Amino acid sequence: MHKILIVDDEAGIRESLAGILADEGYSASSTDSGEECLDVLHKDSFDVVLLDIWLPGADGLETLEKIRELDSPPK
Repeated sequence: MHKILIVDDEAGIRESLAGILADEGYSASSTDSGEECLDVLHKDSFDVVLLDIWLPGADGLETLEKIRELDSPPK
């Protein structure tokens, strides 16, 4: 089963996407901030991250950059 992480500050969007994905057979988890997303990714791995661009605090682009750093080999 593929694991998907949904990152959006709007609860309705998180709940709707999680429900649709679960109906299609995916395992969906969700967070409401970029910071929480990074905490979750430090503890677990996901096949896909659906990331909102306009987030409070660290926006989606900042969060994406930090996600890429997690996947990058050390220099």
